[in-house]
Amino acid sequence: MAQVEVTINGRGYLVACDDGQENHVARLGQYLDQKVSVLVKSVGQVGDARLLLMAGLLVADELSERSGVPAAPAAAALNGAGIDEAALADTLNGLAERIEAIVVALEQD
Repeated sequence: MAQVEVTINGRGYLVACDDGQENHVARLGQYLDQKVSVLVKSVGQVGDARLLLMAGLLVADELSERSGVPAAPAAAALNGAGIDEAALADTLNGLAERIEAIVVALEQD
């Protein structure tokens, strides 16, 4: 198993990946670092965990837009589409917790 170091917000993280995937993981790291840089300019240095969480949510929002799944529609649209707003909120909270756990694990490496 290969390892690649990615730099996010000036801090290096060693990430394991499949052999041959080093360049792909490095590009993903650069993309995430760009998202974090935009956030730093907007909200300042609010801590690595919070910045990575916010960047992860931005990327998730981009993915949802590309897939046609609404990320944060108005409550009326949610109810009109038969989507359970509370269940959606629980799902998003669960994802946020998973992202934070990943950030904590990365910070400990």
